[in-house]
Amino acid sequence: MKLSRKIELAVIIGVIFSVVLNIAAFAVTCENVRQEVLRLHVIAASDSYEDQQLKLKVRDAVLQAGADAFDGSVNVENAVERLTPQIDNLELVAKETVRENGFDYDVKVTLSKEFFATRTYENVTLPAGKYLAVRVVIDKGEGQNWWCVMFPSLCLPAARVKTELDDVLNEKEVQLVSRNPKYEPRFKIVEIIEKYFKY
Repeated sequence: MKLSRKIELAVIIGVIFSVVLNIAAFAVTCENVRQEVLRLHVIAASDSYEDQQLKLKVRDAVLQAGADAFDGSVNVENAVERLTPQIDNLELVAKETVRENGFDYDVKVTLSKEFFATRTYENVTLPAGKYLAVRVVIDKGEGQNWWCVMFPSLCLPAARVKTELDDVLNEKEVQLVSRNPKYEPRFKIVEIIEKYFKY
């Protein structure tokens, strides 16, 4: 093999190795973010206008019923301890809201690790992957969903304990989730990898 061919091959291997290391480091930072974020996920029965409006009413009722839990004081570390005792009541409130609005759908509320695609909320982009989430599923949950970040409390303006991103995430993680177009291709690569391992 000619020297120029060997150099060319060495450069290609070096570039591939560098890209793999870069993606691996990025994936580790994404995983650290996932470990610190608690989400709320409300899934409608269908995409009909009525079911989408019902979803918002259920969301409001659940947020009101769980005001003590959704006040920004529940984080990933204490979520199971603080939220598990409230799941049955949240589910009851959600079911009552469905009935009061003239529907006979069942509702299931759970606290579990759920897969989320890459999503942007205002100026924050959260990488794809499994997050701990309070999940409210109306009927078979075949409609568009509404999601929110409970901790840090990015979407609950009434939160009594205001937790900012930089109170929870380190500087590198804050830079990662703060909306930055240069990270979007990397988020997509991580999302593809996460989906592959999910299935």
